[in-house]
Amino acid sequence: MRELIRQKIIDSQAQPLPALTRRDARIPGVRGKAVAVIGPRRAGKTTFLFQIMAQRLATGTPREQMLYFNFEDERLAGMTAAELGIVVEEYYRLHPEFRESATVLFLFDEIQVVAGWETFARRVIDTEKIELFVSGSSARLLSREIATSMRGRSMETLVLPFSFREYLRHRGSEPARRLTKAARSALDKALLGYLECGGYPEAQGIEPWDRIDLLRGYIDATMLRDVIERHSVSHPVALRWMVRQLLGNAGGLFSVHKFYCDLRSQGIPVAKDTLHAYLGHLTDAFLVRTAPIAADSERRRNVNPRKAYPVDPGFIPVFDRSGKSNLGHALETAVALELERRGAEIAYVRTEDNLEVDFLARYPDGNAELIQVCADLDEPLTRDREIQGLLSASREHPDATLHLITLSEGAPFTFPRTVNLYSAAVWML
Repeated sequence: MRELIRQKIIDSQAQPLPALTRRDARIPGVRGKAVAVIGPRRAGKTTFLFQIMAQRLATGTPREQMLYFNFEDERLAGMTAAELGIVVEEYYRLHPEFRESATVLFLFDEIQVVAGWETFARRVIDTEKIELFVSGSSARLLSREIATSMRGRSMETLVLPFSFREYLRHRGSEPARRLTKAARSALDKALLGYLECGGYPEAQGIEPWDRIDLLRGYIDATMLRDVIERHSVSHPVALRWMVRQLLGNAGGLFSVHKFYCDLRSQGIPVAKDTLHAYLGHLTDAFLVRTAPIAADSERRRNVNPRKAYPVDPGFIPVFDRSGKSNLGHALETAVALELERRGAEIAYVRTEDNLEVDFLARYPDGNAELIQVCADLDEPLTRDREIQGLLSASREHPDATLHLITLSEGAPFTFPRTVNLYSAAVWML
């Protein structure tokens, strides 16, 4: 084991860093904490670790002062937490000049395959002069479990599929700060492509048939490994029906009670508490994101349906067989995910006038926004409904600014001065 680890360290440090698309994921600025890089499968967590190394190289950190180590290696099968210390020992045998004299960057990928890795991580943070990043499968590296096992010694960085800006960067077309009319038109067209294919790195630039098969494989792997196997799911049929309902109805209201009744009518007996647990498992595995109703009462938030969004707009066509345009659903999904990237806590609003606002977004700095998302504002009734919803909600949430995001911005419509109108492509940037 010692010889194998030593060789892996030598090989890792000799390997050139791969070309990559820079991600905008935020790294916590608190010193003395391990950083857990979390997110859905295949979203680019490993690539993000290489990005961190590239950034350190660019600022003058020598390559020998950094170690990327991937534990997903069949030769390491059966490795114990006690043997993790060999990685540190062998690194410092190769580079004794750094021990206690310089801070070393360790990036441990798929470390969750070693049972008890958390105690090792806590020890090296306390006893060695290192920065520690860990990443791995969402099946075994859940945020709430990290918080418990690391006992306050870790923070998180969330890596989701490409944002719209990252999508443009990947294509080599990230725009300048000032946009010409031609550039605005090109952005609008690019956004339509993003809403169709989504932001998974491997899904970029491939044929629609292949893309659907690829994304379906991601969904199946997440259900099987991150939910069914991990939680010993007893009703996989019910789980698959739930996934179809959630991903095929992006932005729709999802009621566990109603879904429970639908299953019973189909002869699928499953307890309501089990369905609540399944929804939590799918959220933990980053397959879906949910938003509760905006309410001061915890009971009201729990008993009302939640709005559900796939973790990427590219998932929507995998299960939506309605034959209708998914543009509005995809745009609302993209906005929900962008708000999460910006650190907002989101909910939807149902006003006393029985009008709905897509998002109430509250940020860590205390600012709040009421946001309506509408792909097409050409229809007068649609415009009036969206605006009246914002105005009604603003009476209940007077601290929030009002925003309307659309694909048809630029049309000669008149809006109240309190409503900020945005082109979706510009808002995404």
